[in-house]
Amino acid sequence: MNMKASKEAELHAFHAWLSAACERGPVPVLTGKNGDMDTVGSAIALAASNPNLMACGVHLGRTAKRVVEELQAPFRKIAPERTSWPPSIGGIVIVDAAAAGQVGVDLPEGVPLCIIDHHATSDWALSENDINLQWDVRATTQIIDKYLLKFAPKARSEVVRKMLLAGLITDTGRFRHADGGAFESASQLLEDSGIDYASFLQFIESESTSPSERGSLLRGLSRAKSIESGKWNIVHTYSGTLEGRLASMLIGTGAEIALVSRFRDGQTRLTARAPRSSTQHGVHLGNLMAAVAERIGGEGGGHDGAAGWSGKADRIAAESAFIAQVAIANRKEDDS
Repeated sequence: MNMKASKEAELHAFHAWLSAACERGPVPVLTGKNGDMDTVGSAIALAASNPNLMACGVHLGRTAKRVVEELQAPFRKIAPERTSWPPSIGGIVIVDAAAAGQVGVDLPEGVPLCIIDHHATSDWALSENDINLQWDVRATTQIIDKYLLKFAPKARSEVVRKMLLAGLITDTGRFRHADGGAFESASQLLEDSGIDYASFLQFIESESTSPSERGSLLRGLSRAKSIESGKWNIVHTYSGTLEGRLASMLIGTGAEIALVSRFRDGQTRLTARAPRSSTQHGVHLGNLMAAVAERIGGEGGGHDGAAGWSGKADRIAAESAFIAQVAIANRKEDDS
């Protein structure tokens, strides 16, 4: 079976699973706990396809919160502890989370699960009633739109398309990490729509910072250090907020890999970014973060150019574990 036929078969299997789940009762569409635009946009768009679906999660990231508020999109915040699930729940769809620990809540036992994700790594343990769509695409919103195009085209309203497009824009780093499939998805989302792409992109990128946040970014930059780890250059620092934005700023200095760490409420978090030139030479940050998790515990994974890890290890120990993994990572040489 070729790849296209395989994906078609997976979409049909997912549609059958989702239809049966919605007949049994309400089906939460649960987002990853980081609440980024890809996971939130995917959940809201999928939930538009059936009245028994509800997008929900423990957190909305900064960009996702602005987009949800601007578009007045339905999204329900849920408590991370003692979560109240609806009675007679038909199933749970989980979008853009590579492990159970990445949803931020305890899942009810015995409820069928559907995992929809595009991360290279996956730590889900699935039962016979569960299914998994794990595609090699740049954003989970691409999988959702493929499903909507085939099984629920009327659900692709302008609001839904904007949610999907916002997830695609942010997860590809404004298309810096896009491939042919990502551009095709963007074209399909814009086709026959009233979306002004330039204006929408400006809205996505117009994220403001408070004086304290600007101070945190500046302090993070002032603490940055450049080191050589094996065949790679890493610029690393630590910060209390906006780690992803700070890592992207470090990439602007010419770093081959940017690493930002944070310690808060007994948890350490690593955030890494890499430019396309590094991923083309063999960097896969998702695999590196997964290796960190294997080495010191916690949970790690992500994409080739953007990934993260979280756990209870000391911040310095976590940084050292990541740097050690980079040191043994192979580097592809340019073709001569």
